[in-house]
Amino acid sequence: MTGSRRVFIADDHALFRKGVRALVSLEPDLIVAGEAGTLKEAMRHLRAEPYDILVLDLSLPDGSGMDLIRQIRPHAPSLPILILSSHPEEHYAINLLRAGANGYVMKGAGTQDVMQAIRTVLQGKKYVSEAIADMLIADTSQERPPHEHLTEREFQVFCKLAAGQSVGAIAAELFLSNKTVSTYRARVMTKMAARSNVDLTHYAVKNGLVQ
Repeated sequence: MTGSRRVFIADDHALFRKGVRALVSLEPDLIVAGEAGTLKEAMRHLRAEPYDILVLDLSLPDGSGMDLIRQIRPHAPSLPILILSSHPEEHYAINLLRAGANGYVMKGAGTQDVMQAIRTVLQGKKYVSEAIADMLIADTSQERPPHEHLTEREFQVFCKLAAGQSVGAIAAELFLSNKTVSTYRARVMTKMAARSNVDLTHYAVKNGLVQ
């Protein structure tokens, strides 16, 4: 459709992509112009064609939403990115906004809320729930949980370590050296007051950061 804003959906569940596509199709000025179920497939499409917004899930079979944000930003620095995820927003939203996302909405939100989030991000604005907005306003180091003290890259490495990935596997996936990942791991251990990867996994599971 000529003049329509082009939406790209990256989510590993085909049924959910179908649902978002159906929702977007009700809007006369929006069109789902592409979709992918893996990070690799999404990157191929996003590099090949221009899109007006990326609607992104956090969990992809070959990486995370944060991985995709980091990889796509050098190619599309101004692409609006809306995270649409089932992961708890209080644990992920702030770090993802710092990493370059423009908004975060839960999959359980109503259709009007999802469309409002898409519209808001398309306008170049940030979209978060009232609860996350309050967290951002009250974002002091004394009140923030340990994982929110991590930098974007440290948080990325933390999530992968907590999910059971080795230093070598993380290095290969993020195109870093083993030494660099080990340095990040040491920083994470210090900031999280952890003694081992088991401690990181326990913390992540307890706080809903990994499934």
